[in-house]
Amino acid sequence: MAGDQVQDMHVAIIGLALAMGLHKKGVPFTVYEAAPEYSTVGAGIGFGPNGDMALEMIHEGFLAKYELVCVGHKAGVARDVYYEGLLLEEGLGLKEPWSGNSSFGHPNYIRRAAHRNAVLQIMTSFIPISKVHFSKRLTDIKQLPDKVILTFADGEVAEASVVVGADGIKSITREHVLKPMYPNEVEPVYSGSYCYRGVIPIAEGEEILGDLTNVAKMYFGNGRCCVTYLISGGTEFNFLLCASDTQPWEFKHTVTQKVSPETMLSDFEYRGIDDRFLQLLKKAQPIKWGLFHHRSTSTYYRGRVVLLGDSAHASLPFQAAGAGQGLEDALVLSNVLDRIFSGAEKDQPLEKYISAGFAGYDSVRRPRAQRQLERAHEMSLMLYFQHPETGTSMERVLEKLQNGWLDWLWFRELEADIQSAVQGVDQLINS
Repeated sequence: MAGDQVQDMHVAIIGLALAMGLHKKGVPFTVYEAAPEYSTVGAGIGFGPNGDMALEMIHEGFLAKYELVCVGHKAGVARDVYYEGLLLEEGLGLKEPWSGNSSFGHPNYIRRAAHRNAVLQIMTSFIPISKVHFSKRLTDIKQLPDKVILTFADGEVAEASVVVGADGIKSITREHVLKPMYPNEVEPVYSGSYCYRGVIPIAEGEEILGDLTNVAKMYFGNGRCCVTYLISGGTEFNFLLCASDTQPWEFKHTVTQKVSPETMLSDFEYRGIDDRFLQLLKKAQPIKWGLFHHRSTSTYYRGRVVLLGDSAHASLPFQAAGAGQGLEDALVLSNVLDRIFSGAEKDQPLEKYISAGFAGYDSVRRPRAQRQLERAHEMSLMLYFQHPETGTSMERVLEKLQNGWLDWLWFRELEADIQSAVQGVDQLINS
């Protein structure tokens, strides 16, 4: 049972990432996982330099394991290329003057991506299975002056000093945090965009696109785009075919919709799109994934409950940065909680430390994560040739992307973020 002194602190995590850092630091926690076992949705995942750094700072040794399962471009291709830009239209723009000089990245960037399941297996190897309770779907949160009470769908009730909600885009913890003061910010917002996903053996990808599979690509088009890259050590080819949408999302309680293969193909046929993408689309699952994000979030915490990852800042995938922002969350918050548990006098009441710690976390993480969210949306407008500055000009798009578009995101001083976030807790400890 959770108590309200520092020595009794216990963290309930509705999700996964933070657990690695807390376990390493010796902060008591329990993970409540809704699924009956560890599972993933989606296929490819990458973090960027900031995410790589955050993972290694959360738990030394992660990157060594990650490098065994991740892949960049095909061997021998420059690893400092993030993506190469081409067109979705017939001919792909390969004869345009800018073709051959359409990649963007940074000399200190190293391209990496992996299968989500491989990353999950690494993460869970750092967390004792005894700390994880499966089949625990959260249904209610109640805050008392000295603790938080969690109720799960199976009727179990648990107590904790602190609750960290990393429960995804349709988050119970987000509703708890925001509904009293900011009810209009609870639900994720449909971005006016959806996608179809596919993972195929690299041989099938090469049969369609040849050596264009060697380097990660973004194919730009009028209201349509495609993103491709290698995963699974280069043995599989991951792709998203995305469409801009002027209609509202019809399905209130789900972000996916099963459609017929004919309906899926009709979203891309007869638009001047290169036939190779239609061949690729025939290999995708006929499931329409609505792309949602949290355009406004006025706070990441209320009382003893705090948000992390997609529950705080669900983002569009077009900068491959959402996961990295969740890792930065976990790094900063694990240090805040460790500073409370390890630094404060054990017989002190927790409330003032939690308040100071969460305020510090919010002040550091929310502006940065929200900026990434907005930039990912802006990236989608460029991909769909709908951006007011770049329009349908690849020259203007590339000028924007090749001028340090992601530098602010990738090369962050994360240690400085930690020190800023724990400042309030330190002041209480030193007083």
